Amino acid sequence: MLRPLLLALGLLTTLPVPGVVDPKEREIGLSVLLYPLVGVIVGFFVWGLAMVTVSWPENMRGVFILFLWLALTGGLHLEGLGDLADAWVGGMGRPGRMLEIMKDPRCGPAAVMAITMQLLFKWVAIQALVQQRHEFLLFFAPVVGRTVLLPLMLSTPYLRKEGMATVAIAAVPKTTAWMVVALVGTSLTVKIPLAVGATVVCLVWFRWLMLRHLGGVTGDVLGAGCELSETIFLLAALLLPNL
Repeated sequence: MLRPLLLALGLLTTLPVPGVVDPKEREIGLSVLLYPLVGVIVGFFVWGLAMVTVSWPENMRGVFILFLWLALTGGLHLEGLGDLADAWVGGMGRPGRMLEIMKDPRCGPAAVMAITMQLLFKWVAIQALVQQRHEFLLFFAPVVGRTVLLPLMLSTPYLRKEGMATVAIAAVPKTTAWMVVALVGTSLTVKIPLAVGATVVCLVWFRWLMLRHLGGVTGDVLGAGCELSETIFLLAALLLPNL
């Protein structure tokens, strides 16, 4: 499973891992099963920084934690959120036009607003959680964000005909993938049930919106789902009486 893990880390993070030469379809499919593990690795770094900086001023801690979070992912999922926001505003009701806009490398005002608000909400949630000494929740959020990619990929039509995601969705062992989702979801629900429940409800709504207005998902939609799930989880953990 080393090559699939390296594929998953190379795709979802900026960690300096060796590249995988000529990956087989089976390896690409297996890499999807390891997305939650990538979340564990990202979460460990984020939580670790939160604990190392416990004596720092709280405002500074929040900024550095968010910066590390972004640095570990290279803004990959934020880019997807921005592209989806531009497509939502510029092509609503026209799925073909929405897909065209998402392929446009230029960044429109809707993308700027969506990314700004996403970062603001996440920063506020991080600040509040470290003030309350609930740093451990920062470990779980990346796990949630990467786990939600699996049900979105497994249960929703993928609208692009090319790219690694197309191969991954076709090759992933679907029964095993659903078992991974169930295992991770159950483990998280035991610890923080209301935050997980709120995230699931929002994920179902997000999927419904994508099916209704776009007809399925793309890589950008998956990235947006990851970003939004992380922030919804953090806000729900902050606002709902889980702890």
